[in-house]
Amino acid sequence: MVNVPWTTRIALRALRVNKMRSALTMLGIIIGVGAVIAMLAVGTGASQQIADQISSMGSNLLIISPGSQTSGGVRMGGGSQQTLTLNDSEAIQKECPAVQEVAPMLNGVAQIVYGNLNWSTGVQGTSPGMLTVRDWSLASGRSMTDDDVKSATKVALLGQTVVDNLFGGIDPVDQIIRIKKIPFRVIGVMVEKGQSMNGQDQDDTVFVPVTTAQKKLFGTAFPGMVRQIIVKARSFEDLDNAEKQIRDLLRQRHHISARQDEDFTIRNLTQMMQVAEQSTTVMTYLLAAIASVSLLVGGIGIMNIMLVSVTERTREIGIRMAIGAKTWDIRLQFIIEAVILSLIGGLVGVITGISASEAISLAAGWRTVVSPFYVFLAFSFSGMVGIFFGFYPAYKASLLNPIDALRYE
Repeated sequence: MVNVPWTTRIALRALRVNKMRSALTMLGIIIGVGAVIAMLAVGTGASQQIADQISSMGSNLLIISPGSQTSGGVRMGGGSQQTLTLNDSEAIQKECPAVQEVAPMLNGVAQIVYGNLNWSTGVQGTSPGMLTVRDWSLASGRSMTDDDVKSATKVALLGQTVVDNLFGGIDPVDQIIRIKKIPFRVIGVMVEKGQSMNGQDQDDTVFVPVTTAQKKLFGTAFPGMVRQIIVKARSFEDLDNAEKQIRDLLRQRHHISARQDEDFTIRNLTQMMQVAEQSTTVMTYLLAAIASVSLLVGGIGIMNIMLVSVTERTREIGIRMAIGAKTWDIRLQFIIEAVILSLIGGLVGVITGISASEAISLAAGWRTVVSPFYVFLAFSFSGMVGIFFGFYPAYKASLLNPIDALRYE
């Protein structure tokens, strides 16, 4: 029967005798585990950041934009032909069962003035449905209403960046601001959203009723024109149905025959975002796979050092066999040595990886997320590396002939 505690004590004593060699053997495992944890932390942080940006944009979104026009055989590009109207938006809401909410958009840039302070920002004319479409809520005040849209009321909702630059610590609700020298009453402040996928500050904006934007701020090329319609489907499964229903409806409303090109474009924003998130996930696993090569190299290092150790300790092995040590005693001793080196290296690697991920976050400004599961996975893998690469040297040591081992110089 193998005496595991006694064999473990012998293995630990052998490692203590050769501290430098043990430290160098562990170095590969330390670097490998640390690299795996750090790379996974970077990849997971990037995935979570994209997920947060997706949720900040809203879910189950379709964006309808005007199409392109052709002049003298030259196509002018998307958005050059203004074809969408407020009536299109209302028709989509009423006649497309797969659609939950619709928000028409007419945007522009204007100088916002409050007292002796001013701030240039994007002003977006929209409808009350914008809050539902964008999954956005109010920090204070109230939302615009359908009556505000019908009456082209001069009211405004402010993003947090605009509030910070114009009001400081003053409550902006019920205050009067001027947009293009026209007075507007602030009725609400939006909850902070952060940056969009392209790095744009979503809080640096002002929302007004779409009809107010049409009639009093930006004007339109023709009555009721909007530059974009954002649609929220009832669920992710309804996205394709919603897109088909909208396409059929707009082709009918715009009198587009089967052979004519559409004068609008429908983009599935949610699917685009999910593709970006999946790409980041693939990149995370790719980084982890590359970093895992370091663990493989560390395992090979353990095997090489243990083989050298077997050669150096041939006489010791012969003496142990001569006084009664069995084959499995010798084999287990070297396996235990390899596992101990791997586990200690793995533990130090975990600390190194967590520290490296924090350093990357501070130095590069990237979000890093250290997952306990990935830490456990990397640590467990380091133990398996020790068993796998320690077995051959242990097996080789156990096959030595005691007489030959005792004669070895």
